[in-house]
Amino acid sequence: MANQNINTTNESLVNYPSHVALVMDGNGRWAQARGLPRVEGHHRGAERLRDIVKSCPELGIPFLTVFAFSTENWKRGKDEVIGLTNLFRKYMGSESRELIEKGVKINFIGDREAFDQSLVEQMNQLEMATKNNDVLELTIAVNYGGKSEIVNMAKSIARKAIEGTIEPDHLDEMILDSYFSTSHLPDPDLIIRTSGETRLSNFFLWQAAYSELAFDKTLWPDFTVDHFKSHLIQYGIKERRFGAIT
Repeated sequence: MANQNINTTNESLVNYPSHVALVMDGNGRWAQARGLPRVEGHHRGAERLRDIVKSCPELGIPFLTVFAFSTENWKRGKDEVIGLTNLFRKYMGSESRELIEKGVKINFIGDREAFDQSLVEQMNQLEMATKNNDVLELTIAVNYGGKSEIVNMAKSIARKAIEGTIEPDHLDEMILDSYFSTSHLPDPDLIIRTSGETRLSNFFLWQAAYSELAFDKTLWPDFTVDHFKSHLIQYGIKERRFGAIT
């Protein structure tokens, strides 16, 4: 868990990460602990995300990715899944104007075609409306799974090998990376997961090779900008060697 007592008087000297990814966990447990339907936790969680998104430009963070809906989330109760998809719809509708005005570029990754066509069209329209923004790129992972993404990458390369348009011996990390939905993004410097769970849960399995991982016991609806900044500061004081000796 982040140390909330870190001295932040020299925050301007801290080397904040360029790309932060968030696994926003604990919404359902937050709601159940208060005797509320699980979907209410997701609504409260959306408010926290709004706060974090607004803080990123001020903190100089150009890339933020959030794990909003995994390929495994379809296993949840019907009411919760419907509530989540309705929340996506509501959030995109209510926040689109401000996101555009604030210079936020929206990018969705994952298999969006599994959702209702009207929701898919809403995603497409939001991407189009914000495509020229450059203050913050907010990537939203929906119906996303790291294993599925690797399988899709392997299938694409196998097809090209069969067609004779790619030589297997010439494959390297850079070529493989180009087949991922995040190929236009830098790999995440920092991945933060809330609620005390200490696993990636099928998120960014390829991209997280050298990410710093931070696990916070706070449930996502209670995760504030101060919590967020505390993790950024802890990241900034670490020495990242990427396997080298200094």
